[in-house]
Amino acid sequence: MTTTSADNGIPAGDNGNGGDWGWFGPGTRHPEPDASTQPSAPSAPTAQTGPSAEPSPDALLIRRTMAEIEPVADAVTAYFYALLFVQQPQLRDLFPAAMDTQRDRLFKALLTAAQHVDNAEVLTEYLSGLGRGHRKYGTRPEHYPIVGECLISALTRYAHHSWSPQTEAAWVRAYTAISQIMIDAAAEDERRAPAWWQAEIVRHEPRTRDIAIITVRPDQPYPFLAGQYTSIETPWWPRVWRHYSFATAPRPDGLLTFHVKAVPAGWVSSALVNRARPGDVVRLGPPTGSMTLDHQTDNGLLCLGGGTGIAPIKALIEDVAAHSESSRARLVDVFYGARRDEDLYDLETMLRLGQRHPWLSVRPVVADGCPIRAAGLTGQLPDAVRQSGRWTAYDGYVSGPPGLIRSGVDALQGVGIPSHRIRHDSLEELAAAGD
Repeated sequence: MTTTSADNGIPAGDNGNGGDWGWFGPGTRHPEPDASTQPSAPSAPTAQTGPSAEPSPDALLIRRTMAEIEPVADAVTAYFYALLFVQQPQLRDLFPAAMDTQRDRLFKALLTAAQHVDNAEVLTEYLSGLGRGHRKYGTRPEHYPIVGECLISALTRYAHHSWSPQTEAAWVRAYTAISQIMIDAAAEDERRAPAWWQAEIVRHEPRTRDIAIITVRPDQPYPFLAGQYTSIETPWWPRVWRHYSFATAPRPDGLLTFHVKAVPAGWVSSALVNRARPGDVVRLGPPTGSMTLDHQTDNGLLCLGGGTGIAPIKALIEDVAAHSESSRARLVDVFYGARRDEDLYDLETMLRLGQRHPWLSVRPVVADGCPIRAAGLTGQLPDAVRQSGRWTAYDGYVSGPPGLIRSGVDALQGVGIPSHRIRHDSLEELAAAGD
């Protein structure tokens, strides 16, 4: 969705609905809230006992609001940001030049979090990552109450039928919980890590007309796990961050490698592929993502990598090798897919890994034509997996464009891997990853 920021005539300090929001959202970290400073409404929602538990009254009210505003989501988003920038024009600096994408993601994240109001575990995991990641934009605790006021005002304006004092109170409780989790996560992260890392490009290797493999040296230790991803900002587009997966497991020399494909009108990806050179300095956000290995199991790995999605798969292979004993290595089967044979830009590297590790099998899959450089399969990647048999003793990993994630997960479930043993990148982050 796209947004605009027009003057809506609401004076600064007025949230548009006449309410007093002086207490809205925490401004500092307070693990044990003082009851005298909190509203008399019930405390923030907690998790239900299980997936079959009945939704709480707050969850029902929030879902009704979500259902009503869905058809007018663009208008709600536009009003939210217009109000935010009228009241607090200095907050414009927190948003990148490519504002539409970042705005939509922030507003969507708030609504997504509110939908999980009954699941404290999911809510905490999701929001903690957001709270840590927002540090790189310069987000401070005092910004959260302002955002909360504008969120409620936008919902009040557009949820004509479902809005009531009870609904407003439910959203206030939800946002208070949301903002506190994010503030706490950011405060904890600030004690142990910088908001971003400076990283010098030490190697820039074009592989195709629009794909480059880029290696950087961070200015200080950068802890991460194989299978995770980070956000990158280039010097040519300040405050524009895009997500890229690590293409290796952690290395003794501390170097980090990324596979980047330039996409049409992609600000960051085009700059990294076509403009960046050794000696240029980029900034890295904190690592995130849960597509990591469980080293407590001996299950094999069935991995689907499409396009540059092979990068984190390659990192996982290195991680398996580092944790494997020659007498008891986990089996790893990789289906590496692309549209054309020439798009399998890292196939030789993957085949060399297969020759080095007897527990690794690499199968190229080409949608148009036939793989020329290695005996492979023809057709769509998910179809190739479905035709390969049953994989019930394996854990599934999928990396690539959002469409491949969705169809790949279905294919893995179809060959016998239960959903709780399938890992993949966040679809929301992937939506903007290639830009």
